[in-house]
Order: sequence, then structure tokens, then C-alpha cells
Amino acid sequence: MKNALKNVSFVILLLKICLIFGQGRPDQKIIVIDPGHGGKDSGAVGINGIQEKDVVLNIANEILRLNKELNEPLDIYLTRYKDTLISLSDRSKQPKVLKADLFVSLHCNHSDNPNARGIEVYVANSKAKYSDEATWLAFLIQDELNKSLGFESRGVKFSNFQVLRETLDYCNSVLIELGFLSNIDESDYILALKNIKKIALTILMRLNTYLYKAL
Repeated sequence: MKNALKNVSFVILLLKICLIFGQGRPDQKIIVIDPGHGGKDSGAVGINGIQEKDVVLNIANEILRLNKELNEPLDIYLTRYKDTLISLSDRSKQPKVLKADLFVSLHCNHSDNPNARGIEVYVANSKAKYSDEATWLAFLIQDELNKSLGFESRGVKFSNFQVLRETLDYCNSVLIELGFLSNIDESDYILALKNIKKIALTILMRLNTYLYKAL
């Protein structure tokens, strides 16, 4: 495996985030996590049969679980909590209704090339109120996933995805492609529960430090 994913200790990651979250919060921030696809829309299907809709929901639910265990949890909502299909327009409305500070859409990639690998983080390609901040957040997320877990970085990219285009006027909005289900190494990695926990914790820690960097 050319760029092996790191076997990072979950305990070490958890200790780091507990130190960060134990510092107190003068104002509470709101995050909307969007597990992509769902229901009859499976999204990408891996070579080992793993489905994108299940992977991203598992990660989102693990983010929720880890957050609830903290002394001062973030205010996190999901666009879906189980295997249901939510329209893109309804996903986009939730951050506006909740007056969210961050919207993060979770996905997995697929390619006809079985060697394609790595993380991509997307920002809307249209200019909006939070374009610059969202771009900076995208770079931070990609760097953290590369540094903490060893995922190869494929760059921050710009696209006209509806969930990004329709949320970027209300809050920072990014879409994460968490590796390729068509790549045997990354597909096997993301199938393991211990690695789902590591990914969830890494994302949660990065979002927290981004939101409260000024405290």
C-alpha cells in the first residue's frame, strides 16, 4: 500500500479532544452534519459490497455519540438519522432554519480506476457570503485527515453541488469525499468500526477547533 493509512490510537485522539472541549464555551455553535444519499439511493458501492449511504451515516452517528460523551458537547444535528432519502433541497434548508454556523456533507468517492485514492474536500464554486471561510475550513479538514489518519490529499476543489450552493449564503459549507470505495485498501479501512471512530473523532476535533479558535 503506497501511502498506508496510519494506525492512529483512538485513545490518544480522544484525550486530545477532551482537553480541547474542557475549556468552556461562552457561546454555543450549531453544526449540521449531512450524511449523503440514503434510502433507495445507495450512493457509491465498494468492491467489498459496502454502500456509501451506510458508511457516511455510521460516521455521522459516531460523531454524535462522541459529542454526547463530552462534558461540553457541541450542538450537532443530522439531516438524516437513519436509512431514509432526504431531498437535496430539504438538506439545504436545515442550516438556514437552525441558523447553523457550519454545514458538513459527508460522502465517499468511486472511480473506474481501482488505484484512485485519497480525500477531496469541496466548496461551492459560486461566490457567496462564506466562500472564503469555507475554503479555509476545507483546507484545514483535508490537512487534518491527512496528518492524523494518513489519507492522501487530492486537493480542495470547487463544484456546483446543490447542498453547497444553497447553504453558503447562510453558513460555512463544505462537502468531504472520504476516500474511494472502489479502492480495496480504503474500502477495507473504512469498513472497520475502529476506523469509523477515528474518522469521526478527527472530524469532530477539527470542527471544534475551527469554531472556537478565537477562544
